[in-house]
Amino acid sequence: MAKGNHSAITEFILLGLTGNPKLQAILFCVFLLIYLVTALGNLGLIVLIQISSQLQTPMYFFLCHLAFIDFFGTSAITPNTLVNSLREIKSMSFYACATQVCCFITFSVWELLMLSIMAYDRYVAICKPLLYVVLMPKKLCIQIVTSCYIYGFTVGLIQAVATFHMSFCDSNVVNQFCCDDVPLIALACSDTRVKELMLLTIAGFNVFCSLITVLISYVFIVFTILRIHSAVGRQKAFSTCASHLFSITIYYGTLSFMYLQPKSKHSLDKDKFASVFYAVVIPMLNPLIYSLRNQEVKNALKKITEKLYSSNR
Repeated sequence: MAKGNHSAITEFILLGLTGNPKLQAILFCVFLLIYLVTALGNLGLIVLIQISSQLQTPMYFFLCHLAFIDFFGTSAITPNTLVNSLREIKSMSFYACATQVCCFITFSVWELLMLSIMAYDRYVAICKPLLYVVLMPKKLCIQIVTSCYIYGFTVGLIQAVATFHMSFCDSNVVNQFCCDDVPLIALACSDTRVKELMLLTIAGFNVFCSLITVLISYVFIVFTILRIHSAVGRQKAFSTCASHLFSITIYYGTLSFMYLQPKSKHSLDKDKFASVFYAVVIPMLNPLIYSLRNQEVKNALKKITEKLYSSNR
């Protein structure tokens, strides 16, 4: 981090979502409820997948990591937001803010990559079912996920270092409820063109590559499903993709709205609510979407519940 920046500004003041004390109290309760549901949902899904023998497939291996990513992402943002909602001055130290920016970007990249990996997994499962075990061995799945984590963290670290090498000399008030790249760029008094180009290029590259992977996978999936003669078979194939498609639509749409637009088009107030949606709400929705719409997950949960009930009798 640039020493000059640190000497000029030692902390940032976050405006939060609202300055109304009554609304802040309501938002605290809402955010706390969402965080509890998110933590319980994602951690519960991870435990269920780990202990259930019928969920030991690549699809649920990736879903387990998606749950971890969602828990990590919301835990990097929501607890600090809860604390700040109770404080009159919502401050955050220079290095704490830098860490949160790194975590925020890392989480976003991880989520994008995991959703595209899951699309490819569905392509192999539906289009090449007889070769599924051969094409998606456990070792390859571990290598894919590890590469995803390394790449995502690298992008987050590079972007955070680039952001905090800019000069912040005029103001330390961030128009956001957490530390994020876009409002921090708006605060910088140095030339931000390189940083803006980095943000747009890297975010655009990640979204484009992920989206291409998803689209190509689902084009093949749709053609394969349409060739299935059995109505029950087609319905089962579509049902395995429905949850994933819903998650993709929400996440890609929100992320593109946040990052893939020039600075002149940005409205920081609108961006705040977009950030709430993909950093706080989506991590809560994912385990609910995959649990409520997935019969295998429901069956596994029912089986384990029955075992626990019978063992306690």
